[in-house]
Amino acid sequence: MQRPGTTLLVIDDDDQVRHSIAIHLEQCGFEVLQASRAQDGLSLVVSQRPELVLCDLQISDMSGFELLEQIGERAADTPVIVISADGVMSEVVQALRVGASDYLIRPQDDLEVLEHAVRRSLDRARLRNENQRIRERLELANQELENHLRELRDDQAAGRQVQLNMLPPTPWDSGEFFFEHRIIPSLYLSGDFVDYFRISDTQLGFYLADVSGHGASSAFVTVLLKFMTTRLLYEQRKQKEEGPISFQPSDVLGHINRSLISCKLGKHVTMLGGVIDEAQQTLTYSIGGHLPLPVLVVDGQAQYLQGKGRPVGLFEDAEYENHQLPLPPAFSLTLCSDGVLDCIQGTTLKEKEDRLPGLVGQAGADMQTFMQLLGLEQAKVMPDDISVLLLSRKPE
Repeated sequence: MQRPGTTLLVIDDDDQVRHSIAIHLEQCGFEVLQASRAQDGLSLVVSQRPELVLCDLQISDMSGFELLEQIGERAADTPVIVISADGVMSEVVQALRVGASDYLIRPQDDLEVLEHAVRRSLDRARLRNENQRIRERLELANQELENHLRELRDDQAAGRQVQLNMLPPTPWDSGEFFFEHRIIPSLYLSGDFVDYFRISDTQLGFYLADVSGHGASSAFVTVLLKFMTTRLLYEQRKQKEEGPISFQPSDVLGHINRSLISCKLGKHVTMLGGVIDEAQQTLTYSIGGHLPLPVLVVDGQAQYLQGKGRPVGLFEDAEYENHQLPLPPAFSLTLCSDGVLDCIQGTTLKEKEDRLPGLVGQAGADMQTFMQLLGLEQAKVMPDDISVLLLSRKPE
């Protein structure tokens, strides 16, 4: 069925033929404009914008091929059906090459053939125009997507720079003790974080945190962790006049646990935190649901430190325990996020955990060697964030 308001233009200097075509097409439901001269027809093409043009190739004031070209210049998307008394194949080919959508031979005694040709050309033109509109919409959507992706990349780059600026220098030599870290994000931003810092003249603090999930939301929590620990340390230093600083790992984990729960971010963290007392030559540490446990290497022997505790940011009643051990003259302590286990051979998690101390001992407190043993000497995409914190004291 013909869509209402479809306008056609018939250009023919034979009044009888033109009127006959126009009357039949009007009976078919079209609105029909008529022109007996090519110039008049071109004016109507511009002013009325018909959806289809029928024109005679043998018109008095202009060559039919020239008329086709000019219609194409003024209304490139408008289909044109040419009608000619001659059935010369060269004219057919030239007309189609110039831009005609169809070609009919006079006499048009059977006007149903003409109607069919008109409807077919209109359908093809509408399909072509619809495809063009879809293509334009897709191009616009793709451009908008590109703009959003560019903004996202810019945001990620800014977030990544914030994370890098928050991380401590690596390596860092505090005098007796040597700290080094590596972080390999599974996405552009990491949910793993490490930090180490001087608490007082005789104390050093450190921690490794693994935020649940990946991406920007997890990375945001690492910013909170840095803020919380820095603020807690600042408050402790303000109270220094009242007595020695008491920066216990269990207190830090408890403070972060309460803060994360109150923030209602839907994120929790597994953490390992420790304090080295240089005067007492002790290490005090606390564990917040983190696996694998820290690996201590003394005299070439590697073993896990013991301890357990609930993840941080999940349970309001969670309590964290401090563990203390004397520090030997020479040792290394390696803290890893669970992403490291993806790099170790083994069919079960226990097999991988059993092999980790051997790799740490084999590395001999050398970060580069340890990363090579894990197959991470070159950057690669990993299913989980990977972080390693290595602290050591070498014999004098």
